[in-house]
Parts: sequence; C-alpha cells; structure tokens
Amino acid sequence: MAGRFRLDAVVSAIVIVHPHEIPALLHSSSCFFFILSAYFVVLPLRDEGAISLGLSKLPILFVGSLFLTLIAAPVSTLIFSLPNLSKSKALVIIHRFFSLSLVLCFLLWRASPTESIAIPSNSKDASDLTKDPKVGIDGANPASGWDSHGWFYISVRVGFFLWVALLNLVAISSTWARIIDVMDSESGARLFGFVGAGATLGQLFGSVFAAATAWMGPYLLLFAALLMEFAAQSSKGITKDTSQSSEELSPLRRTDNDYQSERSQEASSPKIGSPKVATPKSPISTTRPQLWAILDGMRLILASPYLLLVSLFLWLGAVISSFFYFQKVNVIATTIKSSIGRRTLFAQINSFVAVFILIGQLTLTGRILTIAGVTVAISASPLVALGNLVAIAIWPTWVAVAVSETLRKVTTYVVTRPGRELLFTVVSQDEKYKAKVCIDVIVQRLGDAAAAGLFEVLTIALGGQTATASLYALPVCLIWIVTAFFLGRRQEQLAKLQELWERNANLSEMKKDHKAE
Repeated sequence: MAGRFRLDAVVSAIVIVHPHEIPALLHSSSCFFFILSAYFVVLPLRDEGAISLGLSKLPILFVGSLFLTLIAAPVSTLIFSLPNLSKSKALVIIHRFFSLSLVLCFLLWRASPTESIAIPSNSKDASDLTKDPKVGIDGANPASGWDSHGWFYISVRVGFFLWVALLNLVAISSTWARIIDVMDSESGARLFGFVGAGATLGQLFGSVFAAATAWMGPYLLLFAALLMEFAAQSSKGITKDTSQSSEELSPLRRTDNDYQSERSQEASSPKIGSPKVATPKSPISTTRPQLWAILDGMRLILASPYLLLVSLFLWLGAVISSFFYFQKVNVIATTIKSSIGRRTLFAQINSFVAVFILIGQLTLTGRILTIAGVTVAISASPLVALGNLVAIAIWPTWVAVAVSETLRKVTTYVVTRPGRELLFTVVSQDEKYKAKVCIDVIVQRLGDAAAAGLFEVLTIALGGQTATASLYALPVCLIWIVTAFFLGRRQEQLAKLQELWERNANLSEMKKDHKAE
C-alpha cells in the first residue's frame, strides 16, 4: 500500500490525475513504451533493407504497403467486432500476433543472403562522404537495385518493410482506440501527454539500443518480439475503473481553475467513465458477429461528415510526412555508404529527436491542450511542415534534414498527435474501434501511396534532381492548414455538446434519486 501511495505521488507530481485514473494511465503509457521500443529497434534495419533494394523502389514499397493495409485494417476491425471477445482481449491478441510475426521475420531474414551480389569488395568506409551529391539515387552502394539481388533476398526485405509499417499503424491505432474508450476529451487533455511520454521513452530506448547494437543485425528482431509480448501484457490493464466513490474522485494535484469550477461541477460523475455521444449523422451500430462487420469502419466514416473531415486531415498529413521521408532517405543514402553506418545514423537521429519530444510531452502537452485547445494543437504540424518544405528546397543537406526532422517530430508528438487523438473522444464507441482503425491505417496508407506517386512523377520530371521537389507539395500543405482549422473548431463544438448532454443526464439522475427519497 505504501508503494502504491508513493507511485501515486510521483505520477501526480507530473500530471493532474484522479486516483482511479492512475492504473489505466500507467498501463497505457507502458504499453506504448513497449510498442515504440519494438518499432524503433527494428526501424533502422527496415530502412537499410529498403535502401539496399534501390531508392527508386521506395514509392513501390509504399504502394505495396497500401494493399497490405487494405487487408489488415478490416481484419483488425473484425477482431474488435467479435461478440464473445472483449475489447481488452482483442487488443492482447493483436499485440501477440505481431510479436510472433517478428520471430518469423527473424527466421526468414537469417535464411536470406546478407549482402548484395554486386557489392564490390573494395567498398569505402562508413564515414566516407560521396564526392558528388548527385551520386546515390541508384548508385552501386546505397541503392544497387533489385537486379543485384536474388528473389528470396528481395522478398524478405520487401515483406519486412511492409510488415513493420503495418505493425506501426495497426498496433498503435488499436491501442489508442482502447485508450480513448477509457478516457474522454477532458481527461485526455490532461493525460494524453503522459501517455505520449511513455511512447517517446520507448522511441528513445529503442533508438539508443538499436544504435548501440547495430552490429546485431537481424537478432534485434527477437528482442523486438519480446517487447511486443510485454506490450500485450500491459494492454490488459487499460480498463475503466468506475467503482470509486465520489470522495475518491478529486484530483491528486489541482490547479486554480479546478477550485473555481468545483462548486459548479461537484455533482458530476468522473469523466473517465462518462458516456459518449455519436457524431452528427453517424449511426450507433450494434456489435455484429457477421463477417461483413469488417466493412463497418468504412460505413461509419462515409455516414459522418465529421469523420470524413478527420480522414481528410490525416490523409493530407500522411502525404506531407511521406514526401518528407523520401527526401530524408535520399539525402542519407547519398551521404553514408556503409549499411551499418546508415542504420546507426537513423538510430542516432531518432534518439536525438526523442529527447526533445519527451521533455515537451512532460512539460508542455497538457498545458497546450488545456489552454490553447484542439484547433491550435492540430494546426501546429501543418504550419511547421510548410517551413520545412521551403527549408529543404533551399538547403538540401543532411543537416537541414536533421533539423527539419527534429522540428517536425517534436511538433507532431508533443502537440498535434495528442490533439489528433482528442478528435476521437467525441465519437461513439463503434466509431472509436472500427472507424478510427480504418482512418488511422487505411487513410494513412492512401496518403503514403499518393505521396509515392507524386514523388515518382516529380523525380522523372525533374531529371532526378529532387532537391526542389518539396516546393510542389506546398499547395497540399496549405490545404492541410485550412482543414486543421475547421476540424479543430468542429471538435470543440462537439465537445461542448457532449459536456452539456452529460450535465443534463447527471441532473436527471439527481432528480430521480431525490424523488425516490
């Protein structure tokens, strides 16, 4: 019991939290820690494998990821729709499935050739820089192309690239779906920063571990599989706790606003267990055991103007993010010649960025979401992306990429990503588990595929000079900014309607209790 009190005190020193929220908060944060650790442990291996196939093949890999996603997202929706399977157990199954799949990836990677047939024996050291900045798009070392490898080598690298992308989207989206079912807009504004800090710690740990153990190569997959199993165990604790009495619902640490508003809300029930209202024009569907329930996610999206706007926002963000990824990989591939060197650099950049993200999530996220609101939060990334696209076009060097990547990820994970999750706190449970997974996974991949096609066209049109290609993405970024503004305003309106509905419901309950007495 003393240990529990000390843990509560530590958590309350960081974030404003109610006692009954702490178990779900800690399990949510730890679950994301293990997922992101696993992802960033294998991410350098994935990127290096993709580079070895040729940079010109990256757009093809993104399109392939889209087709795999079109299969996986409905299956994930079906798992959450099974009538005899709780949401918590469904999440455990998803995490454990990816854990076992990483073991299979390890066996396939070990069985495949480790080097390109065409790699010369006198290749330069990892720290050598290319003399000509144009070299490397399909050069001998960073991207020798598919013709230099056997079919099994290509199949394993392509399959692994697609699978890691799927793990990142499905595992994270499914976990967020569970969390926002446990928390609502009010509690999310307070707690999502702490949850995100767990994910950032996972990114930092995974990146540092990958950088220090880059020599282990595919054996890192086994460690990642173990981390995903830990994530499965942690996800079991992401549950609601509605058994607390009203005396136990006061926050462990209060702000001045809490004291001012306490008199007007002392009859309210804890937000973490409050019901949700469906978005306008979106049906509240019941759980269906039929196989065609896998299409419920798309049906819910098409029936809701709000979810369609959310989908547009995420699609535009995915286009810009993937476009920047192609630019980043091209610069690094032309700079670092050794495969281990590239894996190390990828991991070092991820580690450096994670430190700033962690500081921001623990100190700024909650304050920004509570004070500035959702509109400012989700508009931050589009504004930063606009500046990054211009910077890369003017100064196409790895230093500019590193600075832009830092600004982009810090803004995304400190401000915009928590704000993006708040968008789903005002929708129904069906929309959280079914529509959200489709939006996070399928819409994300549609954006990646669109960016891949755009980048491929620009690469051909510009004769391989992709430095100024980012300027052509500026109109997309401007549309993203406008969409973020209107979406944020709409979410705030729905949150107010939901709060009004909850107050009326609580008032009705109080009247019933008074009459019964």
